[in-house]
Parts: sequence; C-alpha cells; structure tokens
Amino acid sequence: MWTRDRRRDYARRMRQVRTLERGRRARVAAPAAPRYDLVLRGGRVIDPAQGLDGVYDVGIRDGRIGAVLPTIDAGEALHALDLRDRLVVPGLIDTHAHVYQHVTGAFGMNPDLVGIRSGVTTVCDQGGASPLTLQGFRKFIVEPATTRVLAFVSNYLVGGLVGHRYTELYGPHGINVRETIDAIERNRDLVKGIKAHAEVGGYSRWGIETLKLAKEASRETGVPVYVHLGRLWAEADGARIDPDVLVPELVPLLDPGDVIAHPFTKNTGAFVSREGTVHPLIFEAVRRGVRIDVGRGGHLSFAAARTVLDAGIVPFTVGADVHGYTIRRPDDGSWDGGYFDERAARRRDPARPIGPHAPVRPIGGASVFSLIQVINELLALGLRLPDVIGMVTANAATMLGLEGEIGTLAPGVAADVSVLARDVGRWTLEDSLGVQLTANERLRPEFALKDGRLHSSDSSLLFESTKGVA
Repeated sequence: MWTRDRRRDYARRMRQVRTLERGRRARVAAPAAPRYDLVLRGGRVIDPAQGLDGVYDVGIRDGRIGAVLPTIDAGEALHALDLRDRLVVPGLIDTHAHVYQHVTGAFGMNPDLVGIRSGVTTVCDQGGASPLTLQGFRKFIVEPATTRVLAFVSNYLVGGLVGHRYTELYGPHGINVRETIDAIERNRDLVKGIKAHAEVGGYSRWGIETLKLAKEASRETGVPVYVHLGRLWAEADGARIDPDVLVPELVPLLDPGDVIAHPFTKNTGAFVSREGTVHPLIFEAVRRGVRIDVGRGGHLSFAAARTVLDAGIVPFTVGADVHGYTIRRPDDGSWDGGYFDERAARRRDPARPIGPHAPVRPIGGASVFSLIQVINELLALGLRLPDVIGMVTANAATMLGLEGEIGTLAPGVAADVSVLARDVGRWTLEDSLGVQLTANERLRPEFALKDGRLHSSDSSLLFESTKGVA
C-alpha cells in the first residue's frame, strides 16, 4: 500500500523523467550547429604540401582550416561560396618584397598593396630593415599590416635606406656581425634570414668580404643567407671587373638552405656566363642544397630565363621583388632596371636630387607589377601550374622555416587561402629589356582569406602591365 510520501516521491520522479524526455526530443528536433563558419565549395584545390590537386570543399572554422574533403554537407556550413572554375590554393607567399615604406624612400611599397590586396597573404621584406632599424619595421610596418610580414634582415647597419642608393654607406665598414646576431636572436618570430649581396659593383670596391661577414652571422644563428647575384651598383671609378669571377667566389661560401636570387637577370655576373651558358658551379650549388629564388624585379630577361630553364635549373621559390622602381624609375638616369649608378645622375644634373623625392617617370608606360604577374610569366615560359603553385606556397614556407605552418591547407593551420580565376585569351608579357612573350592564359586573383577573413584583390598593382588582349 502506497503511503502519501511514497506517492509524492513517485510523482516527483515522473516529473523529472518527463522533463528529461522533453529535453531529449528538443535536442533531436533542433538542427545541429554548423560545423564550419565558411565552406569554399567546388574549386580546384592545389596544395602541393599535401599532394592535393583536384576538386574539393574547404571548411574553415575559427580562422583555421577545418577540413579539405571531396564534399562537405550543406548543413555543416554557416556560409558557403561556390568556387567552381576557380583555383583554391594556400595563401600565396612572396619571398622577395620591399615594404619598409618611407624609410626606404621611393623604393619601399605599402605591404598590403603588395600583399593581401594583390591576393598574397605573406610577404618577406628583403633587406629593408637592418639590425638598427628592425624595431621600427616591426612597429610601423609589421604590426599595422593585415598581410603577414616577415624579414630577411639586412647585412648592413643602414639596411635599405633610400633603396641602397648611396654606396659609401655600404661595405665591410658598415657591418657589425654581433649586432646582426643580436637582432636575429631578439626577433626570431620576425627575422627568417639575412639579406646580402655578391655583385659586380660591390665586388669592385671590397671583393666578397661582405658576404663572408653575412655567413659568419648566418652560421652563428642558423638562419639562411639570401644573396643578390647580378648587379646592384655601378662599378667603382676606374674599375673593370670580370663578372664571371663572382660565382666561383660565391658558391664555396654557401650552405644548404642558403638562397641565390635573380637567376634570370639581364645583368652580368650571375647564372649565365659570357659564353651564354649556365656557370658550372651553379649546378654544384643546387646539388649541395642551395636554393634559387626568382627575384624578378627589374632584372628579368626572357632569353636568360630560357637558358637557365633549358639547362635544368628550376627556381625553388618566386620572389616578385616589387619595389618603387619597378613601378616608376628616377628621371635622372641612375636606375637601369636593375642597378644604380649615382654618377649617371650627377652627370645629368649635379643639382638634381637623387633621394626619395627625386623625380620619377613610368617604366615603359607600366604602372603596375605584382607576384601574380611573375607567376604568369613562369607559366608562359613553360613551367607547370602545380609546380609554380608549389614554389609560392609549400617551397616558400620551407625557405622561411615555416613548413607546415603556412603554405598549406592542412587542417589546423591558419586559414590563409588565395582564390584565383584562370582566364583564357592572349596577353603580351614584357621583360626588363622590352622583349615580348605571348601568353594564352593568365591567373587572376579574386580574393584572399587571411586567418579566415576575406579580402578583395583590389590592388592598383594588378594587371595593367600584362594586359593587352588580342
């Protein structure tokens, strides 16, 4: 027989059971919360770091890559973008930029103009910041930028002031190895290597000594040296240097992971010798693990590129080398699409300013230049699309010591993504000598994601210089 207390306890338990059952039914009936904030749906995903090249959906959650799958159910996406007929690749990485704006004068570009607004999520400044100016670079360039900005710190205490225009500021007397080492150790998150030079103008003044000092700091800190090969300055007064002596002195100093820039340069003292063939020691350097970066800038010769590529030397990375003088050059004769000559400026008019406020004029009518242009030039030269994408993603991340952190769409990494259209038509490309090459297709950035946030590719640096549809 049930007592009053027993009936009361039973009623209480039944109310609890009914409450729990109503909650269970509500949970079953309610739609599941979307797993992804955004899904990039149906694009051709090329991610060489993961060996992916095919049609996939890319799920993004909390600013990171959530998954790359053949399909992601529509109910799992809070938002989705249909990217059929588009390329979806890891965020592009430009390994050679000049973005110490203002400090490097007309040479220095805005990092977001070169970077995220051009479809590029990471840029590496080459030699603008020095051991003495690195904190200013961090405060006024790196921190305000949306683009991820990294640096190869200059081997020289003055860095790239006014674009290296005053040779008297450079040379061994302008290097302090201990300051370079200390700057790297204090800024490991930012500094990924050392920028140095091995070129005819400097060699005519101080031989190869500046590179030896760079390697001293490099070996102490374990970071690579990035070497400008070719020409930067005119030769010293009265000097006549055989440009082919540079490579034999350069290569023995280099270690695996070091980088040689400007393989396709029109200037002497680089990959292509006087005989018109690739210097034999370049092959030896590559065999030893030295890497090659395009460093396009004002250097590109299609003929030199053809010679180097036909010899089997393929760049590891693609630095665009965008700087102010690839957009416009001084109107004083001092810039020859790849090197400086202060004497030419002073002969023209000794009173003419040659600093950051010197007059400038367009280069061949061009007003734009970007990493995507260099990618299109490489494709027109015959390189395969997946290989070039690898150069500006996985390979670039490896060069910067960030393999697995950027340059991939692997789950868990920051959601840096570049979305590119692939246009078919006829475009005329032009090298630094005015030689033209016809391209039948081009890549065109539409937008990029940086940490999962969308940024339109609206840079004024895009495409006019490669435009000319037939």
